[in-house]
Amino acid sequence: MYNITAVSFGEIFLKGKNRGSFEHKLIEQIKYALKSFDNVSVYKDSGKVYIETKNEEDMDEIVEKVRKVFGIVNISPSIKIEKEPEKIIEKTIELFKHLLTKQDIKTFKIKTKRSDKLFPIKSMDFSALVGGKILEEFNTVTVDVHNPDVEIYIDIKKSCYISSERIKTLGGLPIGSNGRALLLLSGGIDSPVAGYMIAKRGVEVNALYFHTYPFTSERANEKVKKLRDELEEYCGKIKLYSINILEIHKAIKEFCREEETTILARRFMMRIAERIASEKNMDMLITGESLGQVASQTMKSMAVIENAIDMPILKPLVGLDKTEIIDIAREIGTYETSILPYDDCCSVFAPKHPLISPKLESIIRSESNLNIEELIEKVYSTMEIL
Repeated sequence: MYNITAVSFGEIFLKGKNRGSFEHKLIEQIKYALKSFDNVSVYKDSGKVYIETKNEEDMDEIVEKVRKVFGIVNISPSIKIEKEPEKIIEKTIELFKHLLTKQDIKTFKIKTKRSDKLFPIKSMDFSALVGGKILEEFNTVTVDVHNPDVEIYIDIKKSCYISSERIKTLGGLPIGSNGRALLLLSGGIDSPVAGYMIAKRGVEVNALYFHTYPFTSERANEKVKKLRDELEEYCGKIKLYSINILEIHKAIKEFCREEETTILARRFMMRIAERIASEKNMDMLITGESLGQVASQTMKSMAVIENAIDMPILKPLVGLDKTEIIDIAREIGTYETSILPYDDCCSVFAPKHPLISPKLESIIRSESNLNIEELIEKVYSTMEIL
């Protein structure tokens, strides 16, 4: 039935002279999301983006893919035809007949928007004309302009687009329109959600995974790669860096107090993440920390950990409860992968009684027992791209 999908912008409409760059990023992301489809074209027409396919049977799947692209507020599967009044009326009646097979319709409304002022009939007059033809064709329905069972939209631009459904989507801003950042992806529930939420604000997200092989298994690596793949449904292409920090944990265990292990290890992780982000032209780090959730996420712990670096850290989950985070993880499809029972590098070396109120002076004193730069260089050489 439908041969095209109309895409409506969200916040992009609020942009000024740089609006064109946001629209360009959005079209890029739509094309990336639809890369597996043949015979699909994406183009702009008078303030909207349209996705046209020669294979109408692909339309449902195309809609599902595009629903996950940030920067869009709704999408409308549509019929594209020439803007000749008789043809528009004929196709609108055909669409109405199709809708009657799908739902019980007693009332309807026609809404016409005439962007092309050369079209010979005014919007309200054309809506009345089309509505009259439907009443002649179907004697079981009536017009209700306030609360209709179905509303048919006729959008007259360079071509004419007829639709009856507006599917709500995720909103946000197009990926790549608001900088680049590095996500510390642990394999748990929180960090994929954090990446998703920051990507929704137009940030291009790449990811860094720390492991301690052979103390963490190859299956843990596969789990993180699967999370990356699931996030790519929303975030576009994600480059996933992997670093083995086993040597750092060994040094901490040998030269530092056990209860300081988590804080010290996370300070190393931040230094390494900052170095990668700087070298790869990323502006910020992203973590999945939620205030007070675990020992390393108390206010004092976070302050001591962040003291190790200068780069800003985005923490979109900091004020959310665990149940709220889980709800988002379920919604975006990462939850079931996140709860697979494979240890990460933090859980393997977690102390029995971790510090919850670390003192910066004490942590710096412990770090003086370690050759920080040498350890970072050593583990940095293990970096892989998964």
